[in-house]
Amino acid sequence: MGCASQHEKPRDRSRDQVAVTVNAPHFSDANPHEWAGRNPASYPVHGIDASRWQGEIDWQTARANGVSFAFFKATEGGDILDPAFEHYWETAGQAGIPRGAYHFYYFCRPAIEQARWFIKNVPRVQGALPPILDMEWNAHSPTCTRRPNAAHVRAEAKVFMNALEQHYGQRPIIYTSVDFHTDNQLGQLKGYEFWLRSVAGHPSQAYPGQSWVFWQYSGTGLVPGIRGKVDVNAFAGSRGEWQNWVARRAR
Repeated sequence: MGCASQHEKPRDRSRDQVAVTVNAPHFSDANPHEWAGRNPASYPVHGIDASRWQGEIDWQTARANGVSFAFFKATEGGDILDPAFEHYWETAGQAGIPRGAYHFYYFCRPAIEQARWFIKNVPRVQGALPPILDMEWNAHSPTCTRRPNAAHVRAEAKVFMNALEQHYGQRPIIYTSVDFHTDNQLGQLKGYEFWLRSVAGHPSQAYPGQSWVFWQYSGTGLVPGIRGKVDVNAFAGSRGEWQNWVARRAR
């Protein structure tokens, strides 16, 4: 990804609407996992997360085939903007899909600078889902190989999330992976909802004792309306619980 140039402050599209209808997911997987215990298919509400690598998406087809929500990569660090973000945000919204944005955290830049960059580029929109803080180790970063200690990671996460909560009026959700969650004892961050990656086991097995609201169960999903592979996710509750969650959180 390249560095972003200066951008105008996003306008507030307060008339955007959130749809909470749920269609049964008609997804497949390029590399299916044989689940032991409760599997993703037992959850009725599914969605995707996407970045520039997914290319053009037919949102009407995706929605008809079970994409009930979508999260998009918006920003990374303090100067990177995903080039597909604005287009995805607009077109998914036009298709009536509840959508939100996530920030990929960079360990070589202060949290407050990263929060300001996200706020600069992600609209404050009535009906949007909560913002997401994506924290995971990035061993392949060409510019930042730092691995701060757990206390520092949690402190910076709170700085970032407090700034976003103040701006958007919604408490952010934390996305993470098994190793990062364990290394940094993220369960100590009380009062936050979690979006957990676990592609080889139920979250209750991979994250013992950790509550969750979204489960990313595959990075090789195949969804009508999307060319190639995409991350697919399940919501933790029933259709009715999803409708209540959106009504409570999407403001």
